[in-house]
Amino acid sequence: MKNKVLLSIMGLLLIVLGVMMSITNGKRAQIQQVRKEVLQVNKQQKQVTTQIDNLQTTYNASDEQAKNDLLAFAKAYYTFSSQADYDKRFSKVSSILALAKDQQNNLFDSGLDTTGGSRIDNLGLTSQYQTATGYTSDLDNKTIEVLATVIIQTSGTGQKAINQTVLLHSWFDTKTQKLTSIKTNQIQ
Repeated sequence: MKNKVLLSIMGLLLIVLGVMMSITNGKRAQIQQVRKEVLQVNKQQKQVTTQIDNLQTTYNASDEQAKNDLLAFAKAYYTFSSQADYDKRFSKVSSILALAKDQQNNLFDSGLDTTGGSRIDNLGLTSQYQTATGYTSDLDNKTIEVLATVIIQTSGTGQKAINQTVLLHSWFDTKTQKLTSIKTNQIQ
């Protein structure tokens, strides 16, 4: 009788052990599946992170280029001491500009008065770029908004040279890598 009870208990233990092994193997399969899914998510996250890094690198490079171009524009635009210098301003920055014709004509007027004489030379007007600080805003539709505060020193015949602050507001196209619009506002 003891042997039968012992054999029954042993059989029961084997059945319980078999059930436990079956459950454990099922859990192992689930754990393995979860590990595969986690690995796949990690790969996707790495790809997304790489894409974001690439976009950020592109934006940061364009952001820096936008500021540099606007500051180069300011330096060329606000530095002249004669009519000849005044006339050369556009040629110094034309490679970084893609302005509408009317805006280009407004920014780069001839410097001549109504009689056709040189307003710059006749009045002894001079302008000297001193310093500038550029700022950018977010990328929007492949365009970066760029602002700059520019300090220039201006004078004319018989006038004391004075410092003036000018605000430039522009847009930079990240595809063409050119300034597409520039507006000036003299602050005084």
